[in-house]
Amino acid sequence: MPKVKVARKSTSIDMTAMCDVAFLLLSFFILTTKFKPSEALAVVTPNSVSAKAAPENDVVLITIDKDGKVYLSVSDKNTAEKKAMITSISQAKQLNLSDAQVKAFARANSYVGVPFSQLGGLLNTAPDDIKKIKMDGIPVTDSTNNQLVDWLYAAKQAFEGKKMELLVKGDNAAKYPSFQGVLNAFKKNDLLKFQMVTNPEAVPQGSELYKENMNKKGA
Repeated sequence: MPKVKVARKSTSIDMTAMCDVAFLLLSFFILTTKFKPSEALAVVTPNSVSAKAAPENDVVLITIDKDGKVYLSVSDKNTAEKKAMITSISQAKQLNLSDAQVKAFARANSYVGVPFSQLGGLLNTAPDDIKKIKMDGIPVTDSTNNQLVDWLYAAKQAFEGKKMELLVKGDNAAKYPSFQGVLNAFKKNDLLKFQMVTNPEAVPQGSELYKENMNKKGA
């Protein structure tokens, strides 16, 4: 008796539902993803193998750019501390800053990189125009006029009773006299602990730190 051959039919899968799910997931990730905001000050930091992430709150950040100019900023969530700092500076230096200027210093992404004599004008500048201003930096290299000393003193007073995270972010090409001036301002305010912000990189294979990390993973 001859065998009956069954006709072969190609398998057909309806991918419509799969495509719908894929587009829904893509839309979800696009809408919920938080992109890293662009940095106000472009600084090329040195590399390091440290895996410790920099804190985001209660931070006073000192930035030194490639030209050796020094800037100061405070984390955005510390609005009260920002207002206390700028009010203290205004009174100590008799700047007579207005309420609007105080609020300008307390707004998000604000930073200072000018001498006290130019501070009022800086705080009158619209946020969109800040990047267009060529700031001279906070004076630090003159031991008789290291204005960062006053800023850090105001920061210590504002953060009293709360741990203040002091960070230094320096460009690879930053001038040493500026860094020395920053250290002098730390010492005069008895701020002996700070963290350096660096660009993280992988631990070199074969190094002692690499072997130590591998031993920890195998344990």
